[in-house]
Amino acid sequence: MKLAIVGTGNIGGTLGRRLGARHEVVYATRKPQDPDVQALVAATGRGARAATVAEAAAGAELVLVATPWGAALEVVREVADWSGRVLVDCTNPVGPGLRHALADGSGAEALAVAASGARVVKAFNTAGFEVYADPRFGAEPASLFLCGDDAAAKSAVAGLARELGLDPVDCGPLAQARRLEELALLWISLAASGQGRAHAFRLVRR
Repeated sequence: MKLAIVGTGNIGGTLGRRLGARHEVVYATRKPQDPDVQALVAATGRGARAATVAEAAAGAELVLVATPWGAALEVVREVADWSGRVLVDCTNPVGPGLRHALADGSGAEALAVAASGARVVKAFNTAGFEVYADPRFGAEPASLFLCGDDAAAKSAVAGLARELGLDPVDCGPLAQARRLEELALLWISLAASGQGRAHAFRLVRR
């Protein structure tokens, strides 16, 4: 699959390096020739490259947005045509005091409006990059919670999650995204309150 990853920080870089083992990865950035970006490209290997946001998205089947929330809306608007593409929202609108930054709705729903025509899936937002680098906790994998309105798009994202060793959990329509963003705030607050970053949520079934 042709993947574009918008953002070259911890989440974007971790997902890119791991997914690059099986997929064609293009890092979308405003500075494709930046030495740090080129170092990430080299670490990803297998023909990975860097391009502008518009260039990377134009050739991608699935685009993961892994920027800070403050930049997310702006970068998706750099793509002229989202029609049919899967947009995976990995961001979290974090406000002061570890509260949700939006009065209502979710960041994913706001991105869906900005990226008209995209098939938006909320995923890869409820844990730190360390969990996506190594999702195993003993014999059990961390859960990858996701939601969206398009079944095929969710299936594609669930497949990527399984490749990474995560246990995908379909949480329903995109209207559930705020709940996943609130779950991310819980993860962050636990990390900040002494639990460290080596923890993850798992849905236990019986």
